[in-house]
Amino acid sequence: MKPIFLVDDSPTILMSMTDILTKAGYTVEKAANGPEALKKAQGGLQPALVITDYHMPGMTGVELIRELRKQAGFRFTPILVLTTESQQDKRTEAKSAGATGWLVKPVASDQLLQVIKQVAPTAR
Repeated sequence: MKPIFLVDDSPTILMSMTDILTKAGYTVEKAANGPEALKKAQGGLQPALVITDYHMPGMTGVELIRELRKQAGFRFTPILVLTTESQQDKRTEAKSAGATGWLVKPVASDQLLQVIKQVAPTAR
């Protein structure tokens, strides 16, 4: 079973998302920022899905997506951006970097789980 990789600088978001996902039967790997996420990815982590925040210190979610897409193991991994942003230009930027989809916070747990089933059916 491949984990879902959550990347967010908010401990509250990481905790609540982990709770939702583990209760739904998923395993979760977490990182608090882009550099930490890259280190885990370069260390061999092979998730079924990456969910990243857009705004993080040190490296934005879009920068993280660009870096992950350079790695062979992440070329086809679905990546969702979970953020408070809803502007079309930011969505376009994320999509051009390689994002699979976009979710606006707060996202309802049933909506989140439905999107995960669509983009990463092998996550369980």
